[in-house]
Amino acid sequence: MNHVAIDLGGRESQICVRGADGTILEEKRHATRSLGKLMKQWPPSRIILETSAEAFRVADAAKAAGHEVRVVAATLVKTLGVGARGIKTDRRDAQTLSEVSCRIDLPSVHIPTPASRELKSMCGAREELVEVRTKLVNNVHGWLRGQLWRIRSGVPATFPERVRTHASSLSAELPPHVARNLEVIELVSQQVRAADAQLRETVKADATCRNMMTIPGVGPVTAARFRAALDDVTRFQSAHAVQSYLGLAPGEHSSSERQRRTGVTKAGPAAVRRMLIQGAWAAFRMRPNEPMVQWARTIAERRGKYIAIVALARKLAGIMFALWRDGTTYRPARSATKTTAESTGTAATM
Repeated sequence: MNHVAIDLGGRESQICVRGADGTILEEKRHATRSLGKLMKQWPPSRIILETSAEAFRVADAAKAAGHEVRVVAATLVKTLGVGARGIKTDRRDAQTLSEVSCRIDLPSVHIPTPASRELKSMCGAREELVEVRTKLVNNVHGWLRGQLWRIRSGVPATFPERVRTHASSLSAELPPHVARNLEVIELVSQQVRAADAQLRETVKADATCRNMMTIPGVGPVTAARFRAALDDVTRFQSAHAVQSYLGLAPGEHSSSERQRRTGVTKAGPAAVRRMLIQGAWAAFRMRPNEPMVQWARTIAERRGKYIAIVALARKLAGIMFALWRDGTTYRPARSATKTTAESTGTAATM
């Protein structure tokens, strides 16, 4: 079997083909977007890629052409010798990865399905719109404070109307730069509503997401983010594995006879972790009679509210995994069951 390392680039990629004995058979540059056609001409080989924006699409094409694929994490390639001695070129990188592949079976990151990547992209696009709106609102808020104006509270979508109403009540005219910001906020809010509607329709058509949304605090965005991040529920053997993958498990910094537990690791997708924390806050405030919220409140009494919220977010992740794995809906009584880590009070801060 040949070992083909491809150092991907936006326009062109560097290719290094080695035989099973490690001999370099071919080296060349090739247009990235036509790699799929090129790979169909090769005999069954092992394709080695480094994680990048183009990696998963090229991996799909390689699999379709009948090749084995290894997408190596960018954090790992340095330990394999890429960029050693301060010398890093596309050609040397491809040579190094193909040479290492001849000696060991390189570990690959999970290659998400096209549906998972599309769902993640949809959530990311929506969050970018929300972030743009938030920055614009904050900018206008800064101007309002400089004028000593205080407007009535409300959601971001109604912010332009509230500012204009307040200015009208004072018979004041808004300066052009503020008026422009308000107009853009209105336009972005329209796009946020459209993105929310698209996401709701998408998760509504997915039975797994619908089951997840029966959990208090879990809405369309949280369900979509969780589903896109895990992609394949069979990748994980237990809820603890999912919680660790999402960076919600306590870390450890022990040596010799000293044992020390640290805060949560914050490894894995930050966007999913952020949504789970928001969901935990929503459940904590709005559903006080839920068994899992009552459980979290006992932790809050002992360890503080913030630690309790992280513990509740971790439990939400475990429940969502269980519902996905079993194809069931939320049952409050089961959510109050203590796990080993939880019963020993190891909830950790963010």
